[in-house]
Amino acid sequence: MKCPARKVSMSQNLSASHVRLLGPWRRRWQGIVTLTILFLPFGQINQVGLLRLNFSNLSIEFFGAVLRIEELYLLLIFSLTLILFFLLGTLVSGRVWCGWMCPQTTLGDLYEWLGRRLGLSLTNNRFTGKAWRRLLLHLITLALALLVGSNLLLYFLAPQTFFAQLFTGQLHPVALGTLLLIAAAVYFDLTWLRRAICRDFCPYGRFQTVLIERGTLSLSLPTAEKPRCIQCNSCVRACPMGIDIRQGDQIECINCGRCLDACRQVMAKRGEPGLIGYHFGSVGQSWRALLNFRTLLLAGLAIGLSLLLFVAIHTKSPATLKVSLSHQAASRQLANGDQLNFFNAWVNNRTTKEISCWIEAKDAQSRQNVQLKGQTHDISLKPGENRKLDFILISPANAGSWQVEFYLKNSTEILAQSQALITPNSD
Repeated sequence: MKCPARKVSMSQNLSASHVRLLGPWRRRWQGIVTLTILFLPFGQINQVGLLRLNFSNLSIEFFGAVLRIEELYLLLIFSLTLILFFLLGTLVSGRVWCGWMCPQTTLGDLYEWLGRRLGLSLTNNRFTGKAWRRLLLHLITLALALLVGSNLLLYFLAPQTFFAQLFTGQLHPVALGTLLLIAAAVYFDLTWLRRAICRDFCPYGRFQTVLIERGTLSLSLPTAEKPRCIQCNSCVRACPMGIDIRQGDQIECINCGRCLDACRQVMAKRGEPGLIGYHFGSVGQSWRALLNFRTLLLAGLAIGLSLLLFVAIHTKSPATLKVSLSHQAASRQLANGDQLNFFNAWVNNRTTKEISCWIEAKDAQSRQNVQLKGQTHDISLKPGENRKLDFILISPANAGSWQVEFYLKNSTEILAQSQALITPNSD
């Protein structure tokens, strides 16, 4: 008597019209990631891009911070942090990125959705139908490819610069060629390849197999559920990669969950729950399967490097000063015995604001000011500017060898400092 009652209850809860599907959630995630990628180049903090590789001054703009090529240690920490989070994300979620957030998957889904909206039929990965409908799909795809290429360039050129140069025909030939090359690649990908990229060419899918941990999230049909399978093949028909999840783990699976939705819909009509599901490790372990040495170690390292990067960015000096004797002019002796020493200085403004400063020099032992002549006063540096200055240091007669400390100062603080050794008649 209990079995029929239970079946009726499950039938009511699992009716085909009320079955819980993951498709809407997947599309929301795809939309969020797509909008983030599209609009991230437009965001700014203190007039610095949220994420941009700036070739003009060899720097990376990262959420209001500027990491310059001369700050190699910051770039190293930044790169290691990204790599660790990439490894950690793969170790935890497997290929959920591929199925739920990857731009390649999103563009493929969008292309196929557009084709269906235009009344075309998808057969053997190609759309068939009236010629004018296929032509319209190609034109829309070409526009989409140009949008993707333009968006990628915005991660290297500021939006105001890119659009101003594009609409006035002044876009650099390298940038224009890159735009057209990316657009052509995306157009070819969408019209001919799509899922083949994920299945046969993407290195991430192959690399991910190395990172699989026993607790990694995976989409699977548990062995205990296989006897309930009615061999309807709905999961196979729904799979964009053309695989059969009933055959076990396969490298081509992108964990998109389409097979899960298809199975739930079919089994709901029978008043039964779906067979396929997402699992951390073996069935029944839940997220606790992630509590293992490798996952915890990667998580600790990633969080530690993130904190180190944050502290390093927010405690770095606002400017740099590098001073050296000039190799273009030899020191000279004046009639009174004083010596003229010719120097070059390189000053760099690391901040996102313009600064006004000057250079002072002191004897390292006596702490007395040293006389300087040349480009040492009223120095104005734009954000990120790196400038070379020339000046003369006057050594007293019979000073011998002595150490000089140079200071780059503004009205409130010492911005940077450097040292140099002065020797009689040094070159």
